[in-house]
Amino acid sequence: MQDNEIAEWDPGLTKREMRLARLIVKRYYRSEVHGLELLPPGGVLVVANHSGGFLPMDEALFAVDYYDRFGYDRPIYTLTHDIMLVGPTAEWLRRMGYIRATPENAAAALRAGAVVVDFPGGDYDAYRPTWSRNTIDFCGRTGYVRTAVDAGVPIVPMVTIGAQENQLFLSRGTWLAHALRLDKLLHSKILPITFGFPFGLSIVLPLNMPLPSKMIIQVLAPIDIAAQFGAHPDVDEVDAHVREVMQKGLDELAAKRRLPIIG
Repeated sequence: MQDNEIAEWDPGLTKREMRLARLIVKRYYRSEVHGLELLPPGGVLVVANHSGGFLPMDEALFAVDYYDRFGYDRPIYTLTHDIMLVGPTAEWLRRMGYIRATPENAAAALRAGAVVVDFPGGDYDAYRPTWSRNTIDFCGRTGYVRTAVDAGVPIVPMVTIGAQENQLFLSRGTWLAHALRLDKLLHSKILPITFGFPFGLSIVLPLNMPLPSKMIIQVLAPIDIAAQFGAHPDVDEVDAHVREVMQKGLDELAAKRRLPIIG
């Protein structure tokens, strides 16, 4: 099953969709991606912060510049929640390289020499409050470390700035989700509360239009886990180091940012 998911990636479709994505990310979001030259050959696990609420654009920003630079011989696979791969868009997403976030899928893609993108913080990270927009927060999730260790591949940290300025993120609404028992009924621990255009205050719905915030991605130097932490690394120690490196990289981007949205 897992190998079948990997095989569903369609380079022709991906190339066509990148043309539309390029118009959006380059013209609307004025995106920049720096540090692609740091990506080593072979399988790599790109670990990134997730931003933008209901419409996170970080993967698209990265993919557009990645494929422009390297072509379509080495695919990007993005680890995603099962719920994203059901319904009418499921086949399209799978053909674009989205795969279920299982250890088996990640291992198969990494063995194939692909670039695998993981957002450990998931929706918890994507809905972090505006005042914490430049904070790396994976909600304690460390499974990505074991994925890289088991596959014997480096971790490439990547940070994005700007997407968390497309509206005001007031609260993840974890307390509200718990009060409504959504954590039990829908396995959802958040019920985001945001404020934006054109509807103003929103609790999940209605969906406000993302503002054209300038977005920048910085790919950071790869981390060779075995070389730095030994053959049997402590997962928590590696995770702490990855987050520290990412926080420093995000702080550096934030220091260069002059105005919200404008960049």
